[in-house]
Amino acid sequence: MITLNVEVRDVKVNPKMIRRGGSIPAVFYGPSNQATSISVNKIAFTKAYQEAGQSAIISLKTPTGVIDAIIHDVALDPVIGDPIHADFYIVAKDHKIEVDVPVEFVGVAPAEKLGGIVMKLMHEIRIEALPGKLPQHFVVDLSKLVTMESQISVADIVLGDGVRALVELTEVVAGMTTPQEEEETTAGPIDMSAIEVVKKGKKEEEEEVAENA
Repeated sequence: MITLNVEVRDVKVNPKMIRRGGSIPAVFYGPSNQATSISVNKIAFTKAYQEAGQSAIISLKTPTGVIDAIIHDVALDPVIGDPIHADFYIVAKDHKIEVDVPVEFVGVAPAEKLGGIVMKLMHEIRIEALPGKLPQHFVVDLSKLVTMESQISVADIVLGDGVRALVELTEVVAGMTTPQEEEETTAGPIDMSAIEVVKKGKKEEEEEVAENA
């Protein structure tokens, strides 16, 4: 399990100062935990986020003890994409939680040789499970797409023991489609008479305005 060292943060300190010091402002909270402002090393957090995502449990080592949590939300810099704030949700081992688990696509669809194009329709699946049962990701094997009619639904994915999907099992995760040819539209002839009428009307309107001025 990934462990992050965090420090209690003084909310009076400008977040920009915290970021300049190599950390990012954050907060942790839960059903039985009051929201607590903290800071965490930016490099360590970025690495943990890349490995754990928003479904794996992370241990937060605080000055008062260790807390198990998941990364609930991350605010990113709109320009460079670096994390600038993070929310941690405290989990209890005996309390089920709902999370979005990412889908990892592997393999090659044989139906592509038939001229088809793979459609990846779902990139994450919302599930419910105990913290200890949370999967880090779901693997979807595209090699199951053998024909143009082939589909992979949520029901085809092995969710794992104690994991319940919170979306319809019939929802399609991946399927095939055919290339859509762009229809060429031929421009029709220009109606010169219509243009002349518009010009004439505009000229008459300008003359009328001038007379009334």
